[in-house]
Amino acid sequence: MFKFFILLLLILFSILSTAQVGIGTTNPQATLDVNGTLKIDNTLQETELGVIKDSILVISRSGIINTLPATEILKAALPTTVKASFSTGGSKTLAIALGGKSKLTFNSEEIDSNDEFDLTTNTFTAKQDGIYIVSAQIKIGSAISASTNFGLGIEKNGTLITEENYLSVSVLSTSVSSPYRRLSTAVELVKDDTITFIVTTGLLSVDVLGDKKDSFCSIYQIR
Repeated sequence: MFKFFILLLLILFSILSTAQVGIGTTNPQATLDVNGTLKIDNTLQETELGVIKDSILVISRSGIINTLPATEILKAALPTTVKASFSTGGSKTLAIALGGKSKLTFNSEEIDSNDEFDLTTNTFTAKQDGIYIVSAQIKIGSAISASTNFGLGIEKNGTLITEENYLSVSVLSTSVSSPYRRLSTAVELVKDDTITFIVTTGLLSVDVLGDKKDSFCSIYQIR
């Protein structure tokens, strides 16, 4: 009889240890499923740095409590801030593709708060929906001897959304126009939208200065 009682206890313990318990619900979806509010009267303050960094509790869309590193929460909450430029100074020769444009190959980051600017593809990809201020500046690396259009553009998902392009005027083979092109615009982006920067011109190639003070781009999320 005693052996039977012990066996029964073991069976009950096994059932309880694997069963799903519902509070306020008859159809629990987790080991403990609470349909309602949760109150905890007393807690202890955590002092272990590793736990504080890596064990923040969050609630998934399905209501399941999970842990998430604190750094990921900061990334999700912080607004995007990007500033990129060329990795080296000096003149950069850009071959102009068919259609009269060439992507600016910014390949060095000064700031990238949410790791959204790809240095290999020279492309910004938004991680969150929002309103962004997008700006850029370039400086011609050598005088354009012929009078021709030369400009700077911003593309969203490969489509031009703003451009500063005007005639570079030369007098007696000397350029008398500003060597700079600058622009800034507000744009609404959703997750996975891309931003790229381009040079537009009727020339077959153009030289752009690579110094950080001369040629760069920046992106800042305002909402």
